[in-house]
Amino acid sequence: MVLRLPRLLKAVSRSWAGRRGSEEVAPNGPRIAVIGNCQAKGVAEAVRVLAPGARVRLVPMSTLGRRGQGLGAFAATLEQCDHVFSQPFPTGFFAEGGSEALRERLPRMRLFPSIVFTAFHPDAVYVGDLASVARVKLVPSPLGTYHSAITLFGYLRGLPGERILGLFREDVFARLGYLDAWDLAAADLIASSRAIGFDLSEDLLRWSRGGQFMHNINHPRLNVLGDIAARLLREAGLAPRPVAVEAYAPDALLDDAIWPVYPPVATLYGVAGSTVFKRRQRRGAPPETLGLDAFVAESLAIYRTQPRETLTCHRVEHWAGSPEIRSLFDAA
Repeated sequence: MVLRLPRLLKAVSRSWAGRRGSEEVAPNGPRIAVIGNCQAKGVAEAVRVLAPGARVRLVPMSTLGRRGQGLGAFAATLEQCDHVFSQPFPTGFFAEGGSEALRERLPRMRLFPSIVFTAFHPDAVYVGDLASVARVKLVPSPLGTYHSAITLFGYLRGLPGERILGLFREDVFARLGYLDAWDLAAADLIASSRAIGFDLSEDLLRWSRGGQFMHNINHPRLNVLGDIAARLLREAGLAPRPVAVEAYAPDALLDDAIWPVYPPVATLYGVAGSTVFKRRQRRGAPPETLGLDAFVAESLAIYRTQPRETLTCHRVEHWAGSPEIRSLFDAA
């Protein structure tokens, strides 16, 4: 009997779906919970690739403490897991404490760091009230919550858009420290990782040799999250598959905001440079990009709608106290 092509394709599809489904829900696979911010989704996806059969539960940090759940009750829901991987989270989600308090209840829990690395994007900052990490109040921007420090400070100094655009040049970047940002960014990342016993010094060296490894200041590329997932599995006594996760899974953070590496910064690090920004997009929707002029214009329009006292940022507060930087902007 000859099986026609459409039927053959359907049969193959059903057969593959059955094998794939059995692998993902293997009854003896380890039960793993991954807790964290937007990076945790990539870690969870990487665990699924690296540990076939693992039953992975993603717990977004934004959901912690919802509906009045206490830390004890949350810990009880994780007791059934064989492994718990969590990024550090502060007191504020739970009255009883943060991730350290949770680890006291779950001694097998392993912490992994939140990746923040600003050297590729030294101009990107948050604006607004950061006092409460659990419930931050941030000023919106054309890219969600990411702002240009140059644009913001130019606005606060009363500069029009065309003069602000003129500040995006190499000599200004040099005087603002944008071309000397690597060592401080590396030191900050390594220090924060060592503080939780997950030293990233060797990983950072490897990532940097591969070129640009960040989409923006706190969104690493999937290969970074894959390396973290593999290390978590190894340290938990599980043998991860020897594969590159980014070759098998989509990078979900590509759908979020992408900040460009300005050309003078890109030249330093040997990566591609541009001044094209990308907005956050719905999965499957085409990307929407902004040139520098459009990004600055939209940012200024937003700032005009905000009470001036809400436009707070540690970077620009420091610049406001520097006569040299004030004169740099005022002379633009």
